[in-house]
Amino acid sequence: MARASQDIRIKTKKDLDQGLRFLKRKDKRFSVALKTVSDVPLRTRPEGFASLVSILVHQQVSLASAAAIWQRVEAGIVPFDPRTVLTLADEDLRGMGLSRPKVRYVKALARAIEDGTLDFKRLRRLQEPEARAELTRIVGIGDWTADIYLLSCLGHPDIWPAKDIGLQISAQMLFDLPTRPTADELVDLGEPWRPWRAVAARLLWSYYREIKDLPPAR
Repeated sequence: MARASQDIRIKTKKDLDQGLRFLKRKDKRFSVALKTVSDVPLRTRPEGFASLVSILVHQQVSLASAAAIWQRVEAGIVPFDPRTVLTLADEDLRGMGLSRPKVRYVKALARAIEDGTLDFKRLRRLQEPEARAELTRIVGIGDWTADIYLLSCLGHPDIWPAKDIGLQISAQMLFDLPTRPTADELVDLGEPWRPWRAVAARLLWSYYREIKDLPPAR
């Protein structure tokens, strides 16, 4: 299959395998990566507020730091919904480990959901460009955060988070590049992998974990 359907979503192992077969035909180095990694996980998350807050927490911090902060945030916001977040003082959220900017972002997201600016059911029905526009108009949600939500929560097949440092390092290693590619260079590198770049991202993340000797993603 040369093109992915506009309506396809990567939700099952069968969907993932379809994209991996395409990539192996495109570039034999993906076959090398597949022989190196123990598994390429689906990296699916449930749709909605909690997942988007988790992605915000993971912005621009190490995996270990993000995991520790997220554990405190999950335990501290009960029930975990926008209304609860809006009842909490900024100091309460800061006490969970959120930086001042991230407190602002999480509250902006909560308000957008509460006032109907962001509707997750509507977001699910939109094509990628429209869904991205809906997300990025909320304070604190940039391209990377939108990419991760569209890839892992909505299963869009051609999302390519070119600003992700792990992807850049993994691509440098797998494709034997002299330097770590910039986001723009990674965009160019990924062009031949359309319409399955989200599968390429999953494979490269798994490869990154292998070469960095990190525990596998869930």
